Amino acid sequence: MPAERTDSEIAQAIFTVNRHAKTAPDNHYLYALKKEALQKMILQKRARKIGLHFSKNPRKSQQQSSVLVQCGEYYFHLLPKKEDFKELEHLGELDSTYRNPSSRMNLRSAKTILADYTGLEPKKADPPPQKRIAGYTPQRSDRFYSNKKSYFD
Repeated sequence: MPAERTDSEIAQAIFTVNRHAKTAPDNHYLYALKKEALQKMILQKRARKIGLHFSKNPRKSQQQSSVLVQCGEYYFHLLPKKEDFKELEHLGELDSTYRNPSSRMNLRSAKTILADYTGLEPKKADPPPQKRIAGYTPQRSDRFYSNKKSYFD
């Protein structure tokens, strides 16, 4: 059984994973870690939903909201559920002057902390297909050449 982590350690790990997920080429696992960890923290009352924000980059030019979650001294956004619109206050536009505190945690440590906390494991990648190494086989030499002198022979 892994050691019990503090709220600030988990929040810092979520922050690190979220920061790397924004630029990672394959970010599905990182975002899944963030989502599962935040949902588990909310269920355990270690994090709380503050309200709704308008999204900074809405999809398909449609207005979209996201849920603001406070976890330790960090704030994160999650996609809202139907009940969030009924239960939470809408805070309007995102305050771009606020920044989360800086963090000094490497991605490997953060992924380990969140994987231990959530039990989520990365999906095993399929091994790349083996390249078929074929020996050289020359083409038929009579493919375009015939011993006939003309088309009518």
